[in-house]
Parts: sequence; C-alpha cells; structure tokens
Amino acid sequence: MARKVVITGLGATTPIGGDVPTMWRNALKGVSGARTLEDDWVARYELPVTFACRASNKPDEVLTRVEAKRMDPSTQFAVVASREAWKDSGIEEIDHDRLAVAFATGIGGVWTLLDAWDTLREKGPRRVLPMTVPMLMPNGPSAAVSMDLGARAGAHTPVSACASGTEAIAMGVDLIRAGKADVVMTGGAEAAIHAMPIAAFSAMQALSKRNDDPEHASRPYDLDRDGFVMGEGAGALVLEAEEHALARGARIYAELAGSGVTADAYHITAPDPEGLGATRALKAAMFDARAQAVDVVHVNAHATSTPVGDKPEYTALKAALGNQVDNVSVSATKSQTGHLLGASGAVESVMTALAVYERKAPLTINLDNQDPEIPLDVVTSARDLPSGDIVALNNSFGFGGHNAVVVFRNA
Repeated sequence: MARKVVITGLGATTPIGGDVPTMWRNALKGVSGARTLEDDWVARYELPVTFACRASNKPDEVLTRVEAKRMDPSTQFAVVASREAWKDSGIEEIDHDRLAVAFATGIGGVWTLLDAWDTLREKGPRRVLPMTVPMLMPNGPSAAVSMDLGARAGAHTPVSACASGTEAIAMGVDLIRAGKADVVMTGGAEAAIHAMPIAAFSAMQALSKRNDDPEHASRPYDLDRDGFVMGEGAGALVLEAEEHALARGARIYAELAGSGVTADAYHITAPDPEGLGATRALKAAMFDARAQAVDVVHVNAHATSTPVGDKPEYTALKAALGNQVDNVSVSATKSQTGHLLGASGAVESVMTALAVYERKAPLTINLDNQDPEIPLDVVTSARDLPSGDIVALNNSFGFGGHNAVVVFRNA
C-alpha cells in the first residue's frame, strides 16, 4: 500500500491577498485583483493591454532588503509563500535529509533577464550584475526555497507552462510515496507582468483587451470572454507522509490522494478540442486516488477565460465524470486572481485544500451570460460543500499540451 500524503501547511501571495487568510477571505467574497497598470513602460511601448492582476503585497514586506536584492521577483514570491506554509505546518524539528522541494515556474526570471539585456545594450557588459544567471534561471525559486529551509532531499523544478504548479504538487506526492522524502515543500511562482510578455501574449490574441474595465475582464465561461488577465504571485503547500504528520500531532487540511499528468501531443498552444489529454489526466488522477465520479463534489477549474480554452475542459470533465458533472460545484478562481501562469495551479490547489477543509467553495465572478455549450454548475454565490467524505479536483493545462490534475480528499 502506497504511503498516504497529507497537506499540513499552506502559503500564498496573490493579487487578492498577500497571505492565505486574506486570499481565502477575498476568494469567498468574490474580489477582483485586476487593476490598470501604472508602469511608465505601458505608454512607452504603446501596449495594447494596459491592466493586469498585480500581487496585492510587495515581497519586501516579508523579505529583508539584502534578500530581495539577490532574487528575481519570481523567487521572492516563492520564498514568501513557502515561509508562510512552513510556519503554518508547525514543523519544528525535521531530518533535513528527508525534506525535499518541488517548486515550479512557467517562465522563470524574466524580469532579471530583460533588465540585464537592457543594461548590456545601454551600459556595456561590465555593468551586468554577477548574480544575473542565478537570478534568471528557472530553478531559482526551487533553489532559494531549498536553501531557506535546509531541504537536502532534492530541489526539483517542473517547467510545464501553466500546468507547472500542479505538476510540482504531483511530483511531491511521488517523492513521498517512493520513500525519497517524508516532507516536501511544493508550489509554483511567477512574476511575468512585464512589457515583453504582455506584448507577446497580446500578439497571440490570448489576453483580454478590456482596458476600460479591468475588474470585469476575466470572465470564464461567459459568452463575452475575450482572453485571460495576467497575474503574479506564488502558492505553496507542505506535503507530508501521513504517519510523519500524525506522529507530531499536525493539523491536516486534506489528503492529497492522487495525481494525473499527461500530454496532448497535439499543438504547441491550442488545447486538443476534444479534451482527450485532459480526460486522460482526470481519469488517471481519479484512478490513482481510488476515487469514483460520484465522490467528486468540487472542481477548481483551469478556466482561463479564453474563447477556445474553456470548452475543452468541460468536454474532459464530462467524459471523466459522466452525469456526475452536473452535481459538481465548479469554481473558476482566475476570474478573481487573473492567470498566474506557472503559479496558478499551486494557488488554486491552496484554495482547493481550503475548500475541502472548510467545506466552502470559492466564487467565480463576472459570469453574466454563461456559454450554453459549457453547462457547468458554476459557483457564483456563497456555497457550502457537502458533509461526509468528499473529493475535489484541481485542473491545470498549459502551452505545449501539458495536463496536470490533483485530487484532494477530506482527512
């Protein structure tokens, strides 16, 4: 029998809250994190999109000046979220050789990379900072978290676009089940609200262009959805072998019961229109968790608010859950936080763990005219989840055809 994996610590820094209690309180109220950008480069480059979901709290409210100076913003977010999760877990003594990290990003240190390029062009090679490479490398967040915690059982960095954070959580489960670690700090971080990524996503027609109404721009499942809204931040979860958690009397939020990771092998950006890869990930995760469709009561959906992205996820949910899909409370929390890219699955997993723990589903906002081709039971007002044994899913899908699903069960 595989070791049971449980969640004992949660951390987050997001556009709707700089810590978990604030984020969760706002998620249950339906608060939008979208705002008009005030950076001078918006006008300088005449960007077609002038808003995003900035993190509500700056990392330097937690980090020292020296720490912040040696980290890309993505790493700063990762350390902030992981410190909160570690404190929340209550772990005081641990064998550091049995502590691992699996912390993801979708893009990595893009601010550091582009700032260094500007410095090189404008001031020459001698002015490029010596810390540039450690700050821009995608494994920077994972490395920084491992050093911060003294985690010596491995520091892993899944990079699979918008599925990255969820894939890191799946990796954490595998590490504990395989006996390679007793505790794993997992999660994802992203800081890509910068002129170049905004211009590039805009060129793909991926971003909403509701510049005059940012708070209502992210509208998953709505007939008038026109693209996603960029977000930034990090989410972190402490995963622990159940026997390890019970031995120290830990509070357990939920069991991380299973995972499924697949690839579409279809297109570099577009999802398989039939949702076949997503369906396989859902079925694999449920099989891994020994969960039946009838057990599933809640889904935190990927639901980015893009015209082509939302429907295949419904197709996959219908294929995996059958008629039970009609009885599932579906939350599309990117409507509030925006799309945190490689951090999205981690932040949404924090919300899913809390949904199971507190028996409450976070809200979907801006759904005024639901697409009739996506007839899900979407949570748009306060809703309790059922009592008894329940299962919840968190879905993440990314460019490159990456699909990752994790399954939560009440503890």
